[in-house]
Amino acid sequence: MATIPMKDRKFDTQVQYLKYKVLREVARYAFEDRLLDAYTEIPKLIVKEKPTMRCCIYKERAIVEERIKLAMGGDKNNPNVIEVIDIACDECPMSGYNVSDACRGCIAHRCEDACRVGAITFDEHLHAHIDKSKCVECGQCAKVCPYSAIVNQKRPCENACKIHAISMGEGGAASIDNETCISCGACAYQCPFGAIVDKSFILDVVDLIKKSDNNKNYKLYAVVAPSISSQFSYAKLGQVITGIQKLGFFHVVEAALGADMVAYAESAELAEKGFLTSSCCPAFVDYVEKQFPQLKEHVSHNLSPAATIAKYIKETTPNAKVVFIGPCTAKKMEFQKEELKPYIDSTITFEELQALFDSRDIDLKSLEEGVLDNASYYGRIFARSGGLSDAVTQALKEQGLDTKFELKAIACDGIEACRMALLKASKNVLPGNFIEGMACIGGCIGGAGCLTHGDKNKADVDKYGREALEKTISDAIGVLKK
Repeated sequence: MATIPMKDRKFDTQVQYLKYKVLREVARYAFEDRLLDAYTEIPKLIVKEKPTMRCCIYKERAIVEERIKLAMGGDKNNPNVIEVIDIACDECPMSGYNVSDACRGCIAHRCEDACRVGAITFDEHLHAHIDKSKCVECGQCAKVCPYSAIVNQKRPCENACKIHAISMGEGGAASIDNETCISCGACAYQCPFGAIVDKSFILDVVDLIKKSDNNKNYKLYAVVAPSISSQFSYAKLGQVITGIQKLGFFHVVEAALGADMVAYAESAELAEKGFLTSSCCPAFVDYVEKQFPQLKEHVSHNLSPAATIAKYIKETTPNAKVVFIGPCTAKKMEFQKEELKPYIDSTITFEELQALFDSRDIDLKSLEEGVLDNASYYGRIFARSGGLSDAVTQALKEQGLDTKFELKAIACDGIEACRMALLKASKNVLPGNFIEGMACIGGCIGGAGCLTHGDKNKADVDKYGREALEKTISDAIGVLKK
């Protein structure tokens, strides 16, 4: 077994590192055909003799067992890819408005006057208290307090979920409303105890690799999102590409090529219809369908970039299988849709890709650099907020449509910005004709399945875009036609 220095691994939090270790071992056991031993051996392998995160090793191991279940696909009866580990979700205090020590016991009592339900009382020191049984969490008391002593203490998961799909269930554990949830994974990334986790399809990918028999039975393609350029910082991108091939993939294709194709088609559709929203982000599309159904008809009819290039692969390569690798948990919902099942066979995140590498003891830094199929600069910058709008602008220009149609793009950075734009569009007061909807802050580089998040990732994506050999969208698409 090769020795790979763990100091090279980059994770934002220890929660991510724990998740990675579970995924790595599950993948390793799957490759070795030892999954029956996983539940008994992996918890002891990860949790040694002393607890490091919980009260005792027994609880830590019990939580690891639940993580193993999610790494193996999770609850088959739950259609959502985001699940809550109940026994891990027990550390957060109750949410709601509370009076902090900043309360000075003033005599103005503005908080009391603002409360319409009589939930605020005072002790002998004139310190305010909120009766939780009466409080309706309107927040008026917090607005009028001159000392900002009343604060809304939301759980990290609730605070992360801007569409209000999370509430407290029985026993105080988080509960996800599947009818509202868009599977963006923001709650999973922000939970400090790792109690909310996305299901993994890593076993399906291992199975695809093994059954291909070194691509003799079928050719296994990896479609990688352009945000991969901001990940795996300890190795060169070309080495990552070679690493994917060493896992057993026949070829690695840029999803950015699909983005180039989408930009061309989407710009033409926009010019024809006059108003459009993007269809690239599955969480955004899901949000439109659930919260703004009246705008559903205005969502671009183009497939997402990943699905577009996967469709091309399936149509040009008989007996091909396609795995999408990217930063997005919502993609795990997207590929299961009936209309996409013919094109994408499975989906994993960058977190899971790192686990796959290490399950096979692949040392990226020791590999030669491979190459990617060349998308354009514009296809590659789809990975960050504003990139899609830039690409549509360019596509209109290249097709000569900019003389007939003036693009007024609204680039929405995060689901809150998406909500405001969609709300204005629903009331016909939007000062634009194209909504670029990105559910994650920063765009795809902010996806929950990224290894790292930060401002540097945007710079990495832009640099990756500038390195493209094909300088126009037309040139990139032309490569596919050769």
